[in-house]
Amino acid sequence: MSVQERKERERAERERLIVATARELAEQQGWDAVTTRRLAERIEYSQPVLYSHFRGKREIIGAVALEGAAELAASLRAATGAAQDPRGRVTALARAYLAFAARNPAVYDAIFQLDGGLAFAQEDTPAPLQDGFAALLEALGEVAGDGVHPALFTEVFWASLHGLATLARAGRLPPGDAESRTELLVDRLAVL
Repeated sequence: MSVQERKERERAERERLIVATARELAEQQGWDAVTTRRLAERIEYSQPVLYSHFRGKREIIGAVALEGAAELAASLRAATGAAQDPRGRVTALARAYLAFAARNPAVYDAIFQLDGGLAFAQEDTPAPLQDGFAALLEALGEVAGDGVHPALFTEVFWASLHGLATLARAGRLPPGDAESRTELLVDRLAVL
């Protein structure tokens, strides 16, 4: 291995460490606790080293969002891949989406609530975000109904899931009815 290859590998490892540490800190204490100073202390590098990887917290949030979007897409595909019929796929997708949001609140916020400097629904939308939408579309496109554009249906279903996830996390919905909400969403929106 050349010196250049070793330096590139070390740089990539430091970047992964920064992102993982930011994610861990955000999940434990919230995004307000994630500062370049605290990250530098936790990873035992100086703040200038952090700034050599990311221009600031916004880019770190963006990196966590991209990592999280890839994980969400994989989770959705794993859940829908085991289902035998369209209703089963849509139900599995909804449950997996809501479970991901509940299990990873800081990551979910990085993807959908915080400004990580990422473009959504644009030509320059990063691949992990596009793949997250594609994972939704793969399961939902087949239940959009006649005359309904599958991508438009997917956006509406996704918005419904996002609303349920956000309201549940905020304590605005009774927790005992989560499964009933999921079933109602599937029954009313999906053409099965």
